[in-house]
Amino acid sequence: MSKPIRVTVWNEYRHEKTNEQIGQIYPDGMHNAIGNYLKEQSGFEVRTATLDEPEHGLTEAVLAETDVLIWWGHGAHGEVSDEVVDRMHVRILDGMGLICLHSSHYSKIFTKLMGTSCSLKWRESGEKERLWVIEHGHPIVEGIGEYFEIEHAEMYGEPFDIPEPDTLIFVSWFPGGEVFRSGCCYLRGKGKIFYFRPGHETYPIYHNPDVLRVIANAAGWAAPIDGPQPVFGHSQPIENLE
Repeated sequence: MSKPIRVTVWNEYRHEKTNEQIGQIYPDGMHNAIGNYLKEQSGFEVRTATLDEPEHGLTEAVLAETDVLIWWGHGAHGEVSDEVVDRMHVRILDGMGLICLHSSHYSKIFTKLMGTSCSLKWRESGEKERLWVIEHGHPIVEGIGEYFEIEHAEMYGEPFDIPEPDTLIFVSWFPGGEVFRSGCCYLRGKGKIFYFRPGHETYPIYHNPDVLRVIANAAGWAAPIDGPQPVFGHSQPIENLE
């Protein structure tokens, strides 16, 4: 029997406590909306962490016991400790998966991994978002149709200043005319990274079954595998060179 995938869902958890409308949508926080869904799926062991906990809830011990880290950040990227970011970076290169949601494109860990500004166009006017599946055979889209829609969303538009994705999973379309690379996969070291666009806090997006299904699929994809360890430095020949 395979071991469960150990997931840590991280959230700033500020908007839900300071904005009444957002608090009504997510009374227990966005992290628990996602975490509770994952707990209902087989194969996951779930914990949560938030910005205002000591070390943001991401101690050495917690990260050592995390296979996949799901990250939601928006207004407090600068408050995340560089020490914790470096700690996460080491774990990701060593194989921990990372799923960055919505405005986490500006998080310290995502920009560090991408090496670019990760800037984009945006507009908050409650537009519909249609997410088209581009990579139909990918495990992240298991159980998803040719496309799915979110009734109200914040618009993100190109240009999106990121490196070319290793695999592009979704492209979003908005009624204002914009398109956006909304599901992007990367490999950094042994770690797998998935950026997934949906998730503006003023809309009930993390109650959408397709969005939650994609996040669960991505957690399964991003989990580390039991593969070979890279070996660096001076190397003795395998064959006889004489």
